[in-house]
Amino acid sequence: MNSKRVAFLLLAVLVAGATAFLARAWLEAERAAIVAQAASQRPVAQAKPAVQVLVARTAIRTGQIIKPDDLRWQPWPQGALPPTYIVEGRRPISDFVGAVARSSFHIGEPIVEVEIVMPGSRGFLAAVLRSGMRAVSVPATATSAVSGFIYAGDRVDVLLTHVLTSSSGGGQHSATETILRNARVIAMDQKLDFAPGDKPDIAKTATLELTPKQTEIVTLAVKMGELSLVLRSLQDPDEAERDQALVDESPADLGYSYTHDSQVSRLIKSPTATPPPEVARGAIYLLRGSARTKQEPDGSTSAEPSAPPAPDSAKPGPRTTTSTNTFPSVPQ
Repeated sequence: MNSKRVAFLLLAVLVAGATAFLARAWLEAERAAIVAQAASQRPVAQAKPAVQVLVARTAIRTGQIIKPDDLRWQPWPQGALPPTYIVEGRRPISDFVGAVARSSFHIGEPIVEVEIVMPGSRGFLAAVLRSGMRAVSVPATATSAVSGFIYAGDRVDVLLTHVLTSSSGGGQHSATETILRNARVIAMDQKLDFAPGDKPDIAKTATLELTPKQTEIVTLAVKMGELSLVLRSLQDPDEAERDQALVDESPADLGYSYTHDSQVSRLIKSPTATPPPEVARGAIYLLRGSARTKQEPDGSTSAEPSAPPAPDSAKPGPRTTTSTNTFPSVPQ
């Protein structure tokens, strides 16, 4: 075979290979265009938007009173939404503030209405009260209840302000004493609105959870004077080292401090104040013969009575010596 035929065969093979490669690339491009066109014409299924579901922001224990900070809204897929979940737009969070949990909720767990007891419903106080405790209501005003910012679940101190009558004739005095510490509030007849700028309604009564003996103390204190509720901090240093669950379950304690009106105003004399003791002062005595004169440090003088003279019978007399001499008789 001569060289011309070999060159012609090689050229034919190269042309055939290039043609096949170009044809294959064109076919793949056409196939991709057809698939893209078909995909664009196919209807796309729209994903359902997520809804906001009410969940627990913090861990909620059984019997705990729900506060505003315990709840929040969380996005939830609408396709997997049970009908028992609480969806945003149907009811506000404020409707569930003050409710009592029948069971515990973990962080992020949806709130189910059948697992909570709503305020005002039948059996609410029975669900809130712990075993052996009692519920007692006390009057509340804007001043005595921290302008309405005390609500169910808070811990307060109970103060009594009354008038004292002195038995020693010292008149009347006022005093304020802490009769209970760390009392649990289980109900307030107020509603809190979370809209900016709105103010809470002022409650008329506050219901406290106390022991039977403490209910007697509070009931008598209402008759004695005016009661005030003092809101306690959640970061109380007295409870910092204790477990939060134990703190929430602990009952109220009896108070131990008081303030008298004489401690507030220096112009009021304390009825128990005692007069200062008299300081002994020195004196100078001047003796002139049998007379004695007392001279005070301020220069004044006073004559001291002299001792009365002793009677004659008492004075010792001069000694008398009696002697008898015997002489011999002389004849006359």
